[in-house]
Amino acid sequence: MKKLIALLLTLVMVLSFAACAKTEAPAEDTTEATEANTTETTTEVVGDPVAPAMSHEEYMAAEMDSEIVIETYVQATQSWWDNKITVYCQSPDGAYFLYELACSEEDAAKMVPGTKIRVTGFKGEWAGEVEVMDGTFEFVEGDTCIAEATDVTELLGTEELIAHQNEFVSFTGMSVIDIEYKNGEPGDDIYVTLAKNGATYSFCVERYLTGPETEVYTTVGTLKRGDTVDVEGFLYWYEGVNTHITSVTVTGAAMSHADYIAAADNTEVTLITNVQAWQSWWDNKITLYCQTEEGACFIYEAACSEEVANSLGNGSTILVTGYKSTWEGEAEIVDATFVVIPGEFYVPEAFDATSLLGTDEMIAHQNEIALFTGMTVKAIEYKNGEPGDDIYVTLTKDGADYNFCVERYLTAPDSEVYTTVGSLQAGDTVDVLCFLYWYQEMNPHIFHIMPVA
Repeated sequence: MKKLIALLLTLVMVLSFAACAKTEAPAEDTTEATEANTTETTTEVVGDPVAPAMSHEEYMAAEMDSEIVIETYVQATQSWWDNKITVYCQSPDGAYFLYELACSEEDAAKMVPGTKIRVTGFKGEWAGEVEVMDGTFEFVEGDTCIAEATDVTELLGTEELIAHQNEFVSFTGMSVIDIEYKNGEPGDDIYVTLAKNGATYSFCVERYLTGPETEVYTTVGTLKRGDTVDVEGFLYWYEGVNTHITSVTVTGAAMSHADYIAAADNTEVTLITNVQAWQSWWDNKITLYCQTEEGACFIYEAACSEEVANSLGNGSTILVTGYKSTWEGEAEIVDATFVVIPGEFYVPEAFDATSLLGTDEMIAHQNEIALFTGMTVKAIEYKNGEPGDDIYVTLTKDGADYNFCVERYLTAPDSEVYTTVGSLQAGDTVDVLCFLYWYQEMNPHIFHIMPVA
């Protein structure tokens, strides 16, 4: 029966915590051992018995600054110094961060991943990170456990994530937004901003954990904005999630504009672009006209909070992920999320597209800011017959008619361009600035119009 129970306990340990192994001395079932045990139970105990180790649940429930005793397994350490070492630990029921544990240099060398230790110290908190401080430890022979990374990508942005604090975790499909060296150059920590589903999160390459000589430090230093990465690390906290990265794998990169244009419909696309204008925000969605030096794109009803919408400026740089689609000839990005990349702006000059009217070359400039000069007004028509909605504008050049539009969600009835277009008369000559939108054919969205005397 004792062997059966031991086997069941071992199976439970394997299922709940990866890579765990237990070493036991063979049991001795002898009369002498039984008699010895009987004798020991009658011996007077001198001093306090060894305090039982807490479960992780008990540790988390303990008050701050109270003394704690835990048994756990080393997963990684920060560099030893001044007879102290900082340790990332994890047990089957949860993880711990041991800050500056008292430790000789000789014992630090024995702190290899999987090693079991018994720790006595005090529970503390710093900037949201729950940790063990002023601790001492002893090695516990027998068990060894190394945790496998738990994928917590889907918990980003939820209150559930903190329940995994200090665990060894992974995040998949993260987009690189920014890489910044502490103190401005390699050698110290690296602050890494990654994005997922339109939100950004702070990560860190901690130099005392993975120093400048490590592969992960070098790899992170070569990342580019828009790269897609999978990340592993310890779920540290610093005024919010601030994972200490231990490995990073690049799985993709932001597209060039040429790659985006070449992509098939319904495929996922990721690109860095610059917002030039937007249609009115509503229901946590916004439609964006974007352009870089390479080319332009139209992002239809991207997920966007009102706060982010109000923060957008002309030329704001964003990293957008969504799906390429085509509607009535207009190439666009749908079901998109985006993240603003701070501190970078680009606003292009309009290109004069007048000479391309009526040619097949025009569509290569789809969605760009375009100028048309010397156009003659042929007709002005309000959608639904009266002011308040879109205005359909027919302009002519060299005997050919072209359809333009004043889009009410871009330039509303209270805008100057809406009023100006409404006052035009057939035969007026105008210069027009617009976004080169497409609807079955060229159908530019006008955002500025200048009557020509």
